Amino acid sequence: MRNTARYFAVFLAVVLVIAVSIWGPEALAKYKDKGILNEPHIELVMEAGEGYRYQMNANEKLYILSRCLGSQALSESENSLTFYAGNASLGYEDLEGSYAFVRKYNGPSGNEITDGQIYAACNEGLAMLKELNILPGDVRDVNAASYNATLYSAIDVLEPRNNVAVWKMELSNSQKNADKENRLIDAYIDADDGKIYEFYARTSLLWGDIDTDAIIEAWGNYMGLDTPAAYESDNPLLETTPYFKKYVFSGMGDDRTIVTVGYYEGINEIFLKIS
Repeated sequence: MRNTARYFAVFLAVVLVIAVSIWGPEALAKYKDKGILNEPHIELVMEAGEGYRYQMNANEKLYILSRCLGSQALSESENSLTFYAGNASLGYEDLEGSYAFVRKYNGPSGNEITDGQIYAACNEGLAMLKELNILPGDVRDVNAASYNATLYSAIDVLEPRNNVAVWKMELSNSQKNADKENRLIDAYIDADDGKIYEFYARTSLLWGDIDTDAIIEAWGNYMGLDTPAAYESDNPLLETTPYFKKYVFSGMGDDRTIVTVGYYEGINEIFLKIS
């Protein structure tokens, strides 16, 4: 009798183990799902990366933009002043396809300046440049009737997360014989904070009125850049005008960015450009 009861107990235990092994995991999963589904939950995780766009410092952004702009067409003023010396490169680097400057057809994203805000943002930037004596006070404001604004991305092709969104503001070519006196001709404006990287502007100034050292110091502080060094070169053919001075800012790694403050005589145009 005892043996029969013992065998029966063992049999029940085996059946119970088999039942638990078959239905147990499914029942446990349903129990866990019941506590998770249809309920909000917060879980703290470590970020694996900053995504496609991440925060670069001012020197890095300037460098990326300079490399991308180096492959673009010359400005209106440079195109009109056909002063070349043989096959001189005029300071433009061979980019070898590593950088791209592309139009953003899908428009602004996130907190970028929109097409409805860019004209006001540009005028705010111009006002700041005037206050810092980088531009004279006679430079007129921009408006949608006379200017075209286009959004671009400057991208390091090999490291796409290294990219800068900029608005290009340029005087419209649709207005024939437009009065260009005391007007901004074109500029590149940061799409995030509205700061002006590069500009060409007609003014009443003469070259003798322009203190390039004071301009580059004020502009560097305005952009949040480190202290520049003078660019040492005896080549007078680096620009399409004899009136210029170049400066060097640190870029990315051991690379650097060259910023030029110059002037076109005859049309009274001051410019600050990066290359």
